[in-house]
Amino acid sequence: MDGLFNDINKAKQLRNTPLAERARPKSIDEVAGQKHLIGENGPLRMFFETGNFPSIIFWGPPGVGKTTFASLIAEAGDFTYTRISAIESGVKEIREIIARSKISFENGKKNLLFIDEIHRFNKSQQDALLHAVETGILTLIGATTENPSFEVNGALLSRCNVYKLNHLDDNEVRGLIERVLTTDIVLLEMNIDIKDWDTLITLSGGDGRTAINVLETAIKFSKPNENGTIVLDTKLFESSLLRRVVKYDKKGDNHYDTISAFIKSMRGSDPDAALIWLAKMIEAGEDPKFIARRLVIFASEDIGNADTNALRIATSVFEAVNLIGMPEAGINLAQGVTYLSSAPKSNASYTAYKDALEFVKKSGELQVPLPLRNAPTNLMKEEGYGKEYKYPHDFGGFVDQNYFPINVKKRYFYNPKNSGLEKKIKERLDFLWNKKDDNH
Repeated sequence: MDGLFNDINKAKQLRNTPLAERARPKSIDEVAGQKHLIGENGPLRMFFETGNFPSIIFWGPPGVGKTTFASLIAEAGDFTYTRISAIESGVKEIREIIARSKISFENGKKNLLFIDEIHRFNKSQQDALLHAVETGILTLIGATTENPSFEVNGALLSRCNVYKLNHLDDNEVRGLIERVLTTDIVLLEMNIDIKDWDTLITLSGGDGRTAINVLETAIKFSKPNENGTIVLDTKLFESSLLRRVVKYDKKGDNHYDTISAFIKSMRGSDPDAALIWLAKMIEAGEDPKFIARRLVIFASEDIGNADTNALRIATSVFEAVNLIGMPEAGINLAQGVTYLSSAPKSNASYTAYKDALEFVKKSGELQVPLPLRNAPTNLMKEEGYGKEYKYPHDFGGFVDQNYFPINVKKRYFYNPKNSGLEKKIKERLDFLWNKKDDNH
């Protein structure tokens, strides 16, 4: 009788467990995405096949499988499994775990320690792990949303394999939800019809756990229709989450229209409008790296030398997005967007490059004049290589000489504008070259 009651209690407990936990994969074949790691010949799949696992640091955004991989490794490798969070644990707890693991290790057992958010450990906490990991007392699995190159000290990093996990793409999110609907003990008893997959996928933002949580919340918020079917549509998703879904298809016209409006707002020096389009993209789950790359391109294409700080700021924003990750990286993006929008504009270097490229395509062989050629040997010097070259620094920093290819008349591709720093550049170049060529 006790066994029956235990089974009933376990069933009740399972039903009360959050869906995301119930749906956790039981094998790597159930894991959504990460085919670069668990696909054919992927490094993790090879480890799972042999059962021999190194210490590993999983780096990636939330909800893509870091914790799942740790538990699957513990089972596949027959480890004694300990899981801690770097937020709640200190050196004292680590030393206690290592002491227990040492006894276990001496008795022939393998030990796995999973540390969630390992980037939150300071240097002394990380150093406490070194000897145990190096001697095999512990196999370490660390999970981090931050770049481990910056957040994990070199000594510990050198003892671990680092694997990057990626956001799930749309098909992988849908596959995950379909698996949950057809395998979960609770959902199997329901007739669920997802009408608006695009809404669910957009809300997930490439995060598998979020996708499952959105599904679970919507189901709890719903009532079956007259046919006993729970219909999940955009209106229900919005109502259950108390938020409106931003209409934004990352592969469709709306995506390209939005990024176009974003770029044109910055080009038009309207930081407020640009922030609206930035916020729309972020809210809709756009890849922040995509936005950051557009800022780097914009800095050279639309600002150029009118403000030479623009490119430095844009590349710094890109690095910050890589380093910080969302949602905090939205602050870095906003700084970049407002600066670039407010900066003086010039496309002179961009159009100069296009014109020079077109000129080269239409020209034949462009030969380097003898004075500009390199002369590393005596024979080359005898042939006239480098002869009559005038070293500008011997002439006060500038000397009027020909730098164009042989038989190519001087022409001006780069025509600075009277905007920002380029106004001074224009004045200097006009003075130096006296811009008297007919091409100007």
